[in-house]
Order: sequence, then structure tokens, then C-alpha cells
Amino acid sequence: MIHVKGLTYTYPGGNQPVLKKISFNISRGEIFGFLGPSGAGKSTTQKVLIGLLKGYKGTVEVDGHNMSGIKRAFYEKIGVVFEFPNLYLKLTALENLKLFGSFFHSPTRDAEQLLEMVNLHEDRDTRVEAFSKGMKMRLNFVRAILNTPEVLFLDEPTAGLDPGNARIMKDIILDLQKSGVTVFLTTHNMADAGELCNRLAFMVEGTLPVIDTTRNLRLEHGRKVVRVDYLDNQIQNSGEFDLKDLSSNTRFQDILRNNEILTIHTLEASLEDIFIKVTGQNLLQQ
Repeated sequence: MIHVKGLTYTYPGGNQPVLKKISFNISRGEIFGFLGPSGAGKSTTQKVLIGLLKGYKGTVEVDGHNMSGIKRAFYEKIGVVFEFPNLYLKLTALENLKLFGSFFHSPTRDAEQLLEMVNLHEDRDTRVEAFSKGMKMRLNFVRAILNTPEVLFLDEPTAGLDPGNARIMKDIILDLQKSGVTVFLTTHNMADAGELCNRLAFMVEGTLPVIDTTRNLRLEHGRKVVRVDYLDNQIQNSGEFDLKDLSSNTRFQDILRNNEILTIHTLEASLEDIFIKVTGQNLLQQ
């Protein structure tokens, strides 16, 4: 669905490229995560992929369209959620969706049903200027899926959302994937990336040093250890045991047989720990 080879981009007037010969491919129906700190080049990459930035070097194709010469029909097939909502503040939520829907030649989804999906139906006749940031984010999201896009570009889609509404948004994204939609997700939120993405690309200073599945990254960089927290004579204790030959580890077996187990889990590395380990940078650094 998306093919990028040797992409290099320098902003007009800039001395150094923001993107440095990056290459990646994204399959149809895949959720592909672009992770990195602010300023790493994530949003620049997205802007090239949706045709907002020209003058790049390399090859960039989206759904068979060469981005160096895209036509208007390309925008009938994609949806874009920018980090900062782009809405008409003087219009109501429903008026916004109807206006944006009128820009498409192809039929669009029912606006009121979309508002219902993200718990905004009761606010459909409220002007967007009165919305909180989270409400604007949810409205901005359903605006992007009005045209039933084949490719959805998301930039920090859960920023400013409470856990309940973030859960709703993530469930919608996963449902879209099941229907065959390809999702390009840029974020520094490792929790979202770990839950949603099939594969991850770590972006650092305009390069992609790592592209792999979440599972492979955790297996490669995690500790192959089981930690057990348990009560021994009403005193809380813990132990760590190598996964190798765990079934024959007598101390581990004794703890399981003779004590109340509080928790037991493998010590997988977090994606943020992995990112710092392989790139030497913190996701939140500016």
C-alpha cells in the first residue's frame, strides 16, 4: 500500500535534511507505527506521504500513486488526523461534518452515526468553539473517516483524551484495520503503539535505525525471566527465575506449592526501554 525508498527531504532554506534516505514498505491492512521524539521527522514524513510537501528526493508511492504527481482523486481515498484539530470553530459539530463531506465526490458516511461512535451525538448542535480539546480531537477523527478511506494517517490520535475516550478511539482504529484499512500512525506514545501497531519504525534525527514487529522487539530486548511476588508467613517476598528449565527449578516449584501467589509475570522490556536502548534517545526529549 505504501512504498518509500531513499526518501530525503530538506525544508526550503534549511542546511541539513530533515529526512535522510529513509526506506520502508507498508502492506494493505497493516497498522504501521512511526515512533520518535518531537523533531525526529515523523510529521514531516507524513506530510510527504499525503502530498503536502514536495521537492523531496527518492521514491514515494501510496496506493499506486506516485506522490510526485498526485491528482485530486488521491484525496478521495485517504483520511488524515493531524495532531492539532483543523475544524471550523463557528460551526456546530454536525455542520462541520456535513461541510467536509460535501468536499468529496464519492458518498460519505452518515455524520450523526459517526458522532454517536465517539460520544458526541448529544453535542452535535454545539459550536466547536465551545468544545474541549478532547472533544475536538474526537470530532477531528471522525471527520477523517467520513469518506471511508483506504489509507488513514494518524498523528497522535489519542492526545488530550481521557482513558475512556482513548479506548473508544483505539477500538475504532482496530475495527478499521479489520475492514482492510491501512493505518500510518505517528506518535511518541508507546502504550498506543504497542497495543495498535503490527510493526514499528523507530525514527531518530531523520533516520530509521529499527523497523520490526512489536513481538520481535520485546523478545529480542526483554529479559528471559519470570518474577513471582508471593506471601510467605504473611510477609511479602519476590523471586526471579530464568525461563530456561523453569519447569525443573525446585525453588520456583516450592513457591508455587507452598505460598500464596500475588503476581507472576515475565519481565518484558517496555517499548520505551527498547527505544532508549537501541537509539540512545528518550522519546520525550525535545
